[in-house]
Amino acid sequence: ALKVEKLTKIYAGKSSKGIRALDNLNLEVKEGEIFGLLGPNGAGKTTFISILAGTVIKSSGQVNVWGFDLDKNPRQVRASIGIVPQEVNLDPFFGPKKLLELQAGMYGVKKKDRITDTILKVVSLENEANSYSRNLSGGMKRRLLIAKAMVHQPAILVLDEPTAGVDVELRQNLWKNMRLLNKLGITIILTTHYLFE
Repeated sequence: ALKVEKLTKIYAGKSSKGIRALDNLNLEVKEGEIFGLLGPNGAGKTTFISILAGTVIKSSGQVNVWGFDLDKNPRQVRASIGIVPQEVNLDPFFGPKKLLELQAGMYGVKKKDRITDTILKVVSLENEANSYSRNLSGGMKRRLLIAKAMVHQPAILVLDEPTAGVDVELRQNLWKNMRLLNKLGITIILTTHYLFE
């Protein structure tokens, strides 16, 4: 599903060498796997995800997603991946259903091909479909972020520190949801700095 070879990212810094966020990263994620990236804060996990998302440009190396090279086919790579960010970034004045419809539109998913109601059921938000997102609990907001990442039906779901700052019950629900999505055939990559996860 994903193959990374000698991936390096150097940010410009005060020293002439810059800041090396990634240094020859090599990894392979097989289809249907739940793959964890473990490392302390500042280890480069979010930089790696940002490269996959296309928001950070790599310095060198190869990234291949479902046979698509990130340099040659960036659109196909982005279409294959759904990214759930660490920070909650939701418009407080839209409900989950409206947010998912807008997100699907941004990905160019035609109205007849949208699976908004199905996604809301998968993340257990069907009863909150038209509530303002500002009124949702922390756990519901996290599930809505996962739903947003699924609107274009990506084969790979990437979660950046999904349990950072969440309570025990929410963490257990999140893992239950991840196992369910994995059973549906979605390959999952997650980052964490918690060794027990």
